[in-house]
Amino acid sequence: MSQVQLNQAVPDFTAAATGDQTLHLSALRGHPVVLYFYPKDDTPGCTTEGQDFRDHYAAFQALDTFIFGVSRDDLKSHEKFRAQHDFPFDLLADTDETLCQLFGVMKLKNRYGKQVMGIERSTFLIDRQGVLCREWRDVKVPGHVAEVLAAAQELAE
Repeated sequence: MSQVQLNQAVPDFTAAATGDQTLHLSALRGHPVVLYFYPKDDTPGCTTEGQDFRDHYAAFQALDTFIFGVSRDDLKSHEKFRAQHDFPFDLLADTDETLCQLFGVMKLKNRYGKQVMGIERSTFLIDRQGVLCREWRDVKVPGHVAEVLAAAQELAE
């Protein structure tokens, strides 16, 4: 599967989700979808980002927009992380990096002086027709969720 492109339809995918669910992107057609990729459950930046999405969840819901967090952590880790921070949205387990590859978020990073592959914090907004209409790469957490919300509001107009 090739990588997603801005202003192009996102290929349908299936992913394991919290709450013992399986997400099929095609089942969400007719609704905007936010996919935010983050490096690791229960780390400071990832926790803050999840909490920001949680705190703005009602505003996204009012726009009929679904939110999903995605990382390489397994469902057990996701369930704990989600419960610990009362996330009202589901987290997707991408343990085999299928979604990471589709969205091109795997990047070479420096960790303690070593080069490792990891998720570059990134967010994608998919419109009601399943087209990738906005992307944010190399995200800095402060103010990011408000920016994504503004883009979702533009979609609703």
